[in-house]
Amino acid sequence: MTALLGSDEVTAALANLDGWAGDTSGIERSVKAGTFLDGIRLVAEVAHVAEQADHHPDIDIRWRTVTFRLVTHSEGGVTSRDIALAGQINDLIG
Repeated sequence: MTALLGSDEVTAALANLDGWAGDTSGIERSVKAGTFLDGIRLVAEVAHVAEQADHHPDIDIRWRTVTFRLVTHSEGGVTSRDIALAGQINDLIG
């Protein structure tokens, strides 16, 4: 089990995660890729790191816009696992 983060903790974490927004119910970032295939490649890269972490984002693909949403469903809110994966996604986005 991973402890849920409180509102202040989520706010502090988001301040260090470029492009991410949200609250204790979930965090989200949308990215506009250069092309549709660039977006699909990014999704594949995120899928790889998510699988390694055994923590999987909700992903929405709309042409060149890819939205990642993170929440630890088993805990019912945002945990340190979501913050860590958001950082890894940011690294992949560059």
